Amino acid sequence: MGMFEELASDVIACRACPRLVSWREEVAITKRAAFQDWTYWGRPVPGFGDPRARIVVVGLAPAAHGANRTGRIFTGDRSGDFLFASLHRMGLANQPTATAVNDGLKLQNTYVTTAVRCAPPQNQPTSAERDACRLFLTREMELLAKARVFVALGAFGYGAIARELGIKPRPKFAHGLEVTAVQRCTVLCSYHVSQQNTFTGRLTAEMLDAVFARALEIASRDVPRKR
Repeated sequence: MGMFEELASDVIACRACPRLVSWREEVAITKRAAFQDWTYWGRPVPGFGDPRARIVVVGLAPAAHGANRTGRIFTGDRSGDFLFASLHRMGLANQPTATAVNDGLKLQNTYVTTAVRCAPPQNQPTSAERDACRLFLTREMELLAKARVFVALGAFGYGAIARELGIKPRPKFAHGLEVTAVQRCTVLCSYHVSQQNTFTGRLTAEMLDAVFARALEIASRDVPRKR
């Protein structure tokens, strides 16, 4: 078993947070009417993508009827459709949609993960639940040795990756914010790809494309990441 596979196995087996375990499993049983024929995943969701990625996308948590249903992060919901469409336009994904784990989606030079690995009630994990998941993000960052740019989707993801990179003081979250860490990594911030943002026009496709265009520009620089 490779190191990424071992990490994924540990993520999937986690039952550290009783509230999240109860919620994710309840959702998997009750389901949404449109997905009554699905067998929900109902477990923590590991990150996925290119193990040699220079761009790492950090989101909030799995969606109750998206990744908690399909078993792959940002897969099976409109947030994921918005994200992967942008990655596809930027040449970082081989297709613009993500519907199931066997849909053929592959990421190029990009890895996608979340600060919390279980679907939380009302998309709001607690700080204690975030902290309980931190070890998984730490391990991912150790494995993603070529990572140069971390695209933080929303303030929660920004906070998680800023803590990992030791960014102090931490500038206030804002769309388009760019922060360089001591490890010579760069954090780029974007509004989250939630429907609350994309349906209202707070986050447009052009805005997200611009963030990833900037990520590509930074990632192409031949500057080694310090350990």
